[in-house]
Amino acid sequence: MAGISGYDSNSISMLFSGLNSQKSSSNVFFGGNSGTNMGIDLSTYGLIRSGSYFKLMKSYYSLDGKNEAVKDAVASTSTSADSAKTLTAIKSTSEDLSKAAESLYKSKDSDREELYKALDQFVEGYNSLIEATGKSNTSSIANAAASMINNTANNAKLLGKAGIKIDSEDYTLSIDKDAFMKADSSVVSTLFQGTGSFAYATAVKASMINSYANIESSKSNTYNSQGNYTYNYNTGELYNTKF
Repeated sequence: MAGISGYDSNSISMLFSGLNSQKSSSNVFFGGNSGTNMGIDLSTYGLIRSGSYFKLMKSYYSLDGKNEAVKDAVASTSTSADSAKTLTAIKSTSEDLSKAAESLYKSKDSDREELYKALDQFVEGYNSLIEATGKSNTSSIANAAASMINNTANNAKLLGKAGIKIDSEDYTLSIDKDAFMKADSSVVSTLFQGTGSFAYATAVKASMINSYANIESSKSNTYNSQGNYTYNYNTGELYNTKF
């Protein structure tokens, strides 16, 4: 048999030999006796953990993009309540909002035009994060987003004085530039400048959302690029995936 990306018939036989064997309970990773086990001995399990199976499967099933059905099946394995796409959007938008908020609370009111540009980025980031978290099924993310929205609502009157309105349906923000440019400096300072400001509090909440999204991302596991398997093996998700 010709080799498959460096694997010859002997190595392939070795990798799959454990799948057909019936071992005693002392040598079986799954199951308590030979009548109920899945036929996977500890040596085979070690090969799975080391990534050898993944390297073979990558060659055999063409996970380089030629076999999209297999590629999608492996990538979809997850124990998180949210998809990888949703979590990626939440992490990205929360980072953008944190950066925009930081540029605001570290700014000075001496150049209102520059401050408006920073505020425009803040509003864009805020709205994007609201949209992204709205698609989440994770309670920690939803609760953190609700806390951020409530904090914004508590500052609605002050925000209004700076030309910023909150949409009553989707909770997004909008800016009236003319009103903002004419706003009292004390109002602008209270909202957007310093560590006690609304902008700073929003940055903190965005960071919390980002942390929760990262935690959820750690649950979305399968083989990684180094061929190492993660948590899904413990929940049996590998064997629920159909190639």
